[in-house]
Amino acid sequence: MSALLASTLLPMSAFALAASISPGPVNIVCLSSGTHYPIAKGLVFVTGATLGFIALFLGVGAGLYSLLSLAPLLGELLRWAGIIFLLYLSYQLLQHDGRVQERGASTAPGFWAGALMQWLNPKAWLASAAGISAYTSGSEPYLLWLFAVLYLPICWVSLASWVVAGAFLKRYVHRPTILLTINRILAICLAASALFLLFE
Repeated sequence: MSALLASTLLPMSAFALAASISPGPVNIVCLSSGTHYPIAKGLVFVTGATLGFIALFLGVGAGLYSLLSLAPLLGELLRWAGIIFLLYLSYQLLQHDGRVQERGASTAPGFWAGALMQWLNPKAWLASAAGISAYTSGSEPYLLWLFAVLYLPICWVSLASWVVAGAFLKRYVHRPTILLTINRILAICLAASALFLLFE
């Protein structure tokens, strides 16, 4: 058991943590959700994003990534859908005036937005493909499921930490101009992610 822990579980967990908590489009939306809506609303998005990622992860493990290489048109459609979605989210952030309004909580990105965003997120595709190729084997399919079981709580907690960070900002930063500046920065980051997709 100790050999399995050292050679498989710890490296898988470290990879999942690094891939999940590092900044990316989904993390930015989590942070934004924390600054604008109640934490519970943000955690709904986090749950959708986590389960959406696990579904994508298992799909990639089952050969979905290879299918994209055989059907480049499908990959191109996913790329453009991701660009449009990121630009839409960027626009939504730019429209916010920086004021904390609890009555706007109903418009928070929800479960399905989180799940969809992972499928349109190039970081999620690359993390899945890289992790699966590094830590699993076609001759040992149980490793894919083990990796997914490890990834599930790590991804959820990592994304939730971004929501909590946003809630911290909302609680202690009461000047609308500061939150407005944060909105602008987050919007620029999302737009930059879209441009990265456009020119890759």
